[in-house]
Amino acid sequence: MMNNINQAVLLIIIVNVLASIKGFNDYSFLDKYKFQVSRVLSGEKIRALTSGFLHVDWMHLGFNMYALYLFGDIVANILGTPNFLIIYFGSLIAGSFYSLHYHKDEPYYSAVGASGAVSGIVFSSILLYPAMELYLFFIPIPIPGYIFGVGYLLYSIYGMKKQLGNVGHSAHLGGAMGGFALTLLINPSIFTTNKILVISLGIPIILLLFFGDKFKNI
Repeated sequence: MMNNINQAVLLIIIVNVLASIKGFNDYSFLDKYKFQVSRVLSGEKIRALTSGFLHVDWMHLGFNMYALYLFGDIVANILGTPNFLIIYFGSLIAGSFYSLHYHKDEPYYSAVGASGAVSGIVFSSILLYPAMELYLFFIPIPIPGYIFGVGYLLYSIYGMKKQLGNVGHSAHLGGAMGGFALTLLINPSIFTTNKILVISLGIPIILLLFFGDKFKNI
């Protein structure tokens, strides 16, 4: 199956692995390129991009790259490589700037991970191929793609509330918003072909966009 993977997807996976390994072994490298609110606000906006290629450990890296491997080809094959790249990097940036907004009063908040970009790709693929079914790990029955996507968001909300680890949980939500919006802009016919799905996914995303800050007070 790896022989058929889109070259852009494969290249992004390789860059993530190499950059993350460098960060595992060199804290100064990780510190220089991770997302940190005070540094981004002081002008180091490149961190909003570079942090998306770093991870805290092998499990964090593996989960994100496995999700990208599963869903990236769907987006690239349906919309083409250029549009896949637009959605990937657009979601990455959307995730970083949602994190910046959510944690704007926490100057020392920092995070790394491709979670924002991957969330965007996951939601893009769900919009493009709502009938997909996945076999995950030791679960013996197929899971609809949209269930995986909703679960991914719920975990992100929980992680964002609890601030679990040095992982950009708020970026999951921002990335999902970015992937959702960019996919509809690139392929607006989804509005008519999958209207119920668009509404079903759009309502919680819109609620998160306008009321996400309330999670801090729950």
